[in-house]
Amino acid sequence: MKYPKEYLDEIKNRLKVSTVVSKTVSLKKRGKEFVGLSPFKNEKTPSFTVNDEKEFYHCFATSEHGNIFDFVMKTQNLKFGEAVKFLAQLAGMQPYMFSKQDEEREKKWNEYKSIYSNYVDFYHNELLKNENYSIARDYLKNRSLGKDEVKKFKIGYIEKNPNYFEKLKKDHNEQTLVETGLFYFDEKNKIYVERFRGRLIFPINNISGQPIALGGRIIENLDYLAKYINSPETHFFKKGSNLYNLDLARKFSNKIDHIYLVEGYMDVVGLSKKGIDNAVANLGTSLTDKQISTLNQFFDDIIICFDGDESGYKAAVRAAENSIKELKPEKQISFLFLPDKEDPDSYVNKNGKANFIEFTKKTKLSIHQFIFVHYKKQTKNNPSSMAIFEKKLRGIANTIKDDFIKKYVLEYFLEKIAELTPHSNQNNKRFYSKKTKSLESTKKYFQESQSLTGVELKEFSLLYLVINKLDLLQANTHLIENIKLFTELNKKIFEMIVKKLKSDSQIKIQDLNLDDQLIEKINKFAPIKHILKNQSDDDQKIIELLEDISRDLMNYDLEFRIQELESKFSVDMSESTFDELKELKKKQNLN
Repeated sequence: MKYPKEYLDEIKNRLKVSTVVSKTVSLKKRGKEFVGLSPFKNEKTPSFTVNDEKEFYHCFATSEHGNIFDFVMKTQNLKFGEAVKFLAQLAGMQPYMFSKQDEEREKKWNEYKSIYSNYVDFYHNELLKNENYSIARDYLKNRSLGKDEVKKFKIGYIEKNPNYFEKLKKDHNEQTLVETGLFYFDEKNKIYVERFRGRLIFPINNISGQPIALGGRIIENLDYLAKYINSPETHFFKKGSNLYNLDLARKFSNKIDHIYLVEGYMDVVGLSKKGIDNAVANLGTSLTDKQISTLNQFFDDIIICFDGDESGYKAAVRAAENSIKELKPEKQISFLFLPDKEDPDSYVNKNGKANFIEFTKKTKLSIHQFIFVHYKKQTKNNPSSMAIFEKKLRGIANTIKDDFIKKYVLEYFLEKIAELTPHSNQNNKRFYSKKTKSLESTKKYFQESQSLTGVELKEFSLLYLVINKLDLLQANTHLIENIKLFTELNKKIFEMIVKKLKSDSQIKIQDLNLDDQLIEKINKFAPIKHILKNQSDDDQKIIELLEDISRDLMNYDLEFRIQELESKFSVDMSESTFDELKELKKKQNLN
């Protein structure tokens, strides 16, 4: 029996290829792709690539190529149906059992989808073309939104006395139309009424881009009406499982590692107008575990940016307590607070994209920092208040599902509390202070070293060896004159040193005129310094170390060239590109 295409597409849309493959293969990001050791062959040098954007994997060692279904079938020896069940479970979807209930549900889904598509298309076209809708177009113009935004998000407008129900009734029964949530029965007047009459409508799409619900906004100042309303929940729409604009925003996850989570539809549209397309909105409810889990499938950092007023702040606190449970070691959840009375739409319109991004970098708070700061503000400096404060933070930390994150968040909370109560551990004060200082020093070193690439560290080792063994290398310049460096500054310094070493006069380190800060950096981070301590007097060992570094740098060069060719091959799939790649990989293996 054949699976419905929509069901298979839904699985593919919910799961990145790298998400599926990383369950089996250890992957490293390289440009737009991921690389790892082939799961189909024993190898020492990675020849296996994953491209999320193009939704395939390719193994250069075995020529295996395919999508997530192919990968699971081949690596787990499963049939297609078994692979579909496995991936559906991983994607958080119900298994498709080919029962009468499934067939009936599929039939209802197709009808539901048809109703929504027709409804959205009709009112979208009316907004664009109907001369009587000038009031709605003027409202959008005043919000700095034009035809491009209307088309991109398929925004529509429903007049105050619409009659589209009658048109749909020709092809669908009344019960089915009511079950979509687009209409309700007015008991008093005994008529079917359009729920979103007199409102702009924003289609809420599923992850595959099909409309499954609506958000509606009034365009007149009427106090007796809610500013925003959403579709009620239906068989095919659950508010806590969906996010506005996820179908478009997820496509940027291959280029951008963070996503903005905002409160309203207009915030998403306003950010997009200014070139910030990685934004989604929750649907008028508290943030749910399911929404965070869905975003984690595509992005590494969720930046929650609610309105800069009291209600926005309260919503952020609720979101923090709900979402911290889903925190994972490789993921982040951050909070961005805008100035008072600003929302993302108004802020980006006034200040532009560059300012918004810079503001994000400077002011965003990680979730555990925000929670600590929030509850600290409510705490008084007395034992009872501090006890309640600690108890609350321990309780929040204990809700975290991942044990490693739970441990370190709890440690963070307790360390920050200890800083507030320095006299509570007076006997251990000296020990604690020493430990904290050591920890801060280690953290600083770690953060500095993390900013350096593997190539830079290898180049630092080369420079360290050269400046500490000038005599040996001046007599053997042939060993270093053809070594290629990649970092611009290191490259210039190395070329200058080689040039001086080739001169007839004997060179000392002072003659190199190297910047003191650079020498300090090389001495601090060059990994080879620990090895050289024990072998500084053995010239043969020094030359062997030099040859190792030279070989490693040559491999870096080969890797860069391989990366370029792999990207080229993923586009042209030509035999000549593939042959060139094979030759480079042979050289890499020889090294």
